[in-house]
Amino acid sequence: MEKIALFPGSFDPITLGHVSVIRRALPLFDKIVIAIGKNSEKKQMFSLTKRKAWIEEVFKDEPAVEVQTYTGLTVDFCKRINARFILRGLRTSADFEFERSIGQINRRLYPEIDTVFILTEPEYTPISSSVVRDVYRHGGDISGMVPMEIVL
Repeated sequence: MEKIALFPGSFDPITLGHVSVIRRALPLFDKIVIAIGKNSEKKQMFSLTKRKAWIEEVFKDEPAVEVQTYTGLTVDFCKRINARFILRGLRTSADFEFERSIGQINRRLYPEIDTVFILTEPEYTPISSSVVRDVYRHGGDISGMVPMEIVL
C-alpha cells in the first residue's frame, strides 16, 4: 500500500518553514499531498488560486508532491485520497499542544490515521504565515521568509 501523507494548511502564504518540513518528510512517504483548506470563516490575504500556483511552482520538480484544495474535515479528505498520515510541522511547544489535540481528535474520527510531527529547523522557528502577512502588509522585506517562487 502506498504511503500517502497529507500536509494540510491555509498556506497564506507558504513559508520557508513549510517547504523545509515537506522536503525533509519526502523520504518517509511515497507521496505528500499539500492540501490547501478552504475555510469560509477565515479571511485570506492571498487568493486560493495564487496560493495553489505558488506551491505548485515551488515543488514543480518533485514528482512525489501533489497540491490539492479541499473543504470539510481533514480526516474526510484523507479518506478520499487514501492518506494514512497527516504531516505537521512544529515550531514551538504551543504548536505541539495544539497539534496534539487535533491529532488525537483526528485519530478518534478516523482510527487508521496517524499524525507525524517534524520539528521546524531553528532558523525558521519565528516564521509563520501570519508574521509574513503582517510584515508584507507593512511594506517589510519577506524575501528571507518565503520561497523565491513567491512574487508579490
